[in-house]
Amino acid sequence: MSTEIQAELQTQVERRRNFAIISHPDAGKTTLTEKLLLYGGAIHQAGAVKARRAQRHATSDWMEMEQQRGISITSTVLQFDYKGCQINLLDTPGHQDFSEDTYRTLAAADNAVMLIDAAKGLEPQTRKLFEVCRLRGLPIFTFVNKLDRPGREPLELLDEIEQELGLATYAANWPIGMGDRFKGVFERSSQKIHLFERSAHGQREALDTMIDFGDPRIEQLLEQDLYYQFKDDLELLEGVGSALDLEAVHAGMMTPVFFGSAMTNFGVEPFLNAFLDYALKPTPHVSNQGDIEPTYPEFSGFIFKLQANMDPKHRDRVAFVRVCSGKFEKDMTVNHARTGKIVRLSRPQKLFAQDREVIETAYPGDVIGLNNPGVFAIGDTIYVGQKLEYEGIPSFSPELFAYLKNPNPSKFKQFQKGVLELREEGAVQIMHSADESKREPILAAVGQLQFEVVQFRMQSEYGVETTLELLPYSVARWVVGGWEALEKAGRLFNTVTVKDSWNRPVLLFRNEWNVGQVEADHPELQLNAIAPVFSGREPNPL
Repeated sequence: MSTEIQAELQTQVERRRNFAIISHPDAGKTTLTEKLLLYGGAIHQAGAVKARRAQRHATSDWMEMEQQRGISITSTVLQFDYKGCQINLLDTPGHQDFSEDTYRTLAAADNAVMLIDAAKGLEPQTRKLFEVCRLRGLPIFTFVNKLDRPGREPLELLDEIEQELGLATYAANWPIGMGDRFKGVFERSSQKIHLFERSAHGQREALDTMIDFGDPRIEQLLEQDLYYQFKDDLELLEGVGSALDLEAVHAGMMTPVFFGSAMTNFGVEPFLNAFLDYALKPTPHVSNQGDIEPTYPEFSGFIFKLQANMDPKHRDRVAFVRVCSGKFEKDMTVNHARTGKIVRLSRPQKLFAQDREVIETAYPGDVIGLNNPGVFAIGDTIYVGQKLEYEGIPSFSPELFAYLKNPNPSKFKQFQKGVLELREEGAVQIMHSADESKREPILAAVGQLQFEVVQFRMQSEYGVETTLELLPYSVARWVVGGWEALEKAGRLFNTVTVKDSWNRPVLLFRNEWNVGQVEADHPELQLNAIAPVFSGREPNPL
């Protein structure tokens, strides 16, 4: 490999940072995303997620249903330059009904930002997503949000993270005041105090006055009780807090904690600056050929998400690709690991939520969009040179099941197309009855909202009204060994057999107790709560 290409790759990898934001719904994730874009110069006015007609909609929430309800239900990718670095921000759905989409997105991230509401602390969905980050060994940065409202004591929040998540904390900055009296943050690395002034609805960058910690003017700028409280807190923090250990941060054992308010922009810029210094640059990825370094000269990447109809005018389907190694170039031909076919990547796009522009090149850590005419599946590897395959992305056990029915036979074609494209995308798992006479697809979802989204999208994107017939099951198990193992086991009670999209047998049960019964009666039958991956190397057991 020429030293020129090696040097180019090294330079580009050094300037890239890639992260996903995880949080419980309503912690302010989409608002923080908007503010990071505002400071990155990618947008000039930040939109809030509230369902007010007069306000701009948030850039990252492009689906009509998201804008109506004020929630994020799909992952999007937002790329922007900041201080000479290229940042790839993977926005994930906050709602727990879409945790599988979040899991897929975390497969493409090198770092995670955990967003916490200062008044509520750790919430159930945050804990769940934290566990996924831990499985992936991702460094976690914590942003404690909404300090412009009354909340819990900062030391209490640090203690909760340490006790409940078993994660050491390092307070990278410290808030001065809270609620109406939230004045700014003290940055421990630079020993500077940032005092902020609010801007109208937080739509523009906050005015930031920076003062050295020892500057006598602080006492005039802050009310006396706030100043003394801040000094007492700091003394306590220096006495009991841990020192920053970047190795522990990169190993996912310690989290730097930042305090601020995304709504008023207080503390957003100091967080972004520190993130550039502390975050992991693009990392090696596990493949069947061992770990592939980002500076490996040949291009490779994997598909972690598919999305249909991002542009309703063109009825498009986009595959999201995480570049893992080498340099991506427009119009290059690559090998498709699963099918063995050669594919030409002719219209690669830089993604910015729903907006896209054609790109010429991309490097490890970047996420690009490829037009997907049914070629790609989630977990697929594309590569140049030596054959390699990255880890696939598993599907989780759904808990809700329903027949999706099409009451209008004249819409049969549109119905089939919609089901096929939403299945490919992983918007919901699709199964079919093992009884050939029952042709209707069975939707298998992690949460109720997934059903609503499927019906909404079938209507708005494919013009098909649908009805649901709920099924009385709450647990799915894949049969290890497939149809042959199932036949050997003979007759099973209290379960029904269906097949997934790849024609693999899945047993549906009413409850966990029924699962235990079947396992006790048939010890030779192995059942799995996670589907074997369709594409890619089988990941190490979770």
